[in-house]
Amino acid sequence: MNPQVPLAERIRPRSLDELMGQEHLVGKGSILRTSIDNNKVHSMIFWGPPGTGKTTIANIIAHTLKAPFFQLSAINAGVKEVREIIEQAKTKPGAVLFIDEIHRFNKGQQDALLGAVEKGIVTLIGATTENPSFEVNSALLSRCQVYVLKPLDENELINLLKIAIGKDEILSRKNIQLKETAALINISGGDGRKLLNLLEIVCDAAGRDVIITDNYVMEIAQKRIALYDKSGEQHYDIISAFIKSIRGSDPNAAVYWLARMTEGGEDVKFIARRLVILASEDIGNANPTALVLANAAFDAVNKIGYPEANIILSQCAIYLASSPKSNAAVAAIGEALSAVKQYGDLPVPLQIRNAPTKLMKNMGYGKNYEYSHSYENNFSPQEYLPKEIAGTKFFDPGKNAREEELRKFLKNLWKDKYNY
Repeated sequence: MNPQVPLAERIRPRSLDELMGQEHLVGKGSILRTSIDNNKVHSMIFWGPPGTGKTTIANIIAHTLKAPFFQLSAINAGVKEVREIIEQAKTKPGAVLFIDEIHRFNKGQQDALLGAVEKGIVTLIGATTENPSFEVNSALLSRCQVYVLKPLDENELINLLKIAIGKDEILSRKNIQLKETAALINISGGDGRKLLNLLEIVCDAAGRDVIITDNYVMEIAQKRIALYDKSGEQHYDIISAFIKSIRGSDPNAAVYWLARMTEGGEDVKFIARRLVILASEDIGNANPTALVLANAAFDAVNKIGYPEANIILSQCAIYLASSPKSNAAVAAIGEALSAVKQYGDLPVPLQIRNAPTKLMKNMGYGKNYEYSHSYENNFSPQEYLPKEIAGTKFFDPGKNAREEELRKFLKNLWKDKYNY
């Protein structure tokens, strides 16, 4: 066994039964497992954090189907490479094309794939850490099933450690005592590859006799692990710190974590997109201008790019951190979704149904509807919710100046109906 090959690659699972985690996708009776077992695999996109098994599952699929397997990384492949593989695949029925980090493909590169996927020349398997709804064009996305992969939980990570120590040809020659696992688990953050990389670093530093404790792991980690790695090493930890600093109204911490990301070469769109989300999720109607500014910042950094995009991101992050906060919009849609799940498809009240045909009018659609602008203050206190949930309050304005104004406005209109 070549010691230069990373541990994660040396013990990479060769079958679904060996795979750690993702039971919801590849467990017995699951949809994906069944399609693989029945040799009826469709084009798909795996979406999930680093180190959760996206590449491994793609390799297992190709191996199980005994299909011609082509692999590209969107980081260094262009339209030319895509077309070359498509030409090769035309003579290899059932070919599988795996594209890692497919979110990095631009529209032209994705369009080059579309025809081959439509015609069945290749079965596409894409892998991405980004929401494919934002990064994969709709025509290609509509031809793929999206599967969401989850970070490995603590038990799965511990089992992965035990498998590596017991089965890897190189580590099994050492005397390794796994006394504590908390530091390994916490640093890995649910990333199996990161966990194995750290285990290998710790074992290499210790020599033949290895006693793994939390203190020893932290000592080695602080010396050997990079401050930031946009491919995954602290990607999720630092974006979490960035978002939580803004949510916590600390512009100083926000710009520090922003600097960590930009200095590490993080994708400018990744940062800007999360600022747009935060503007609604954590500020919302406490300061509606926050969403306007965040959206403008997203557009601006796409036009400008680094290094000047740093300034735009800094301005936006400081503004959002310094804004009043409210999660009322998040809570409102959460309550509404719960009601939908609880009550199902409740009928739309007849008076607010559309009535484009005579038959619908005869059935009472739109009857007694009160056109708001025909009433004082452009308001009529008619019922808009299904009768089963009439009077239910989903939106509860936050305790901030702007939303208190909304509360007073709604209270004046609805009186005691929604208990504003």
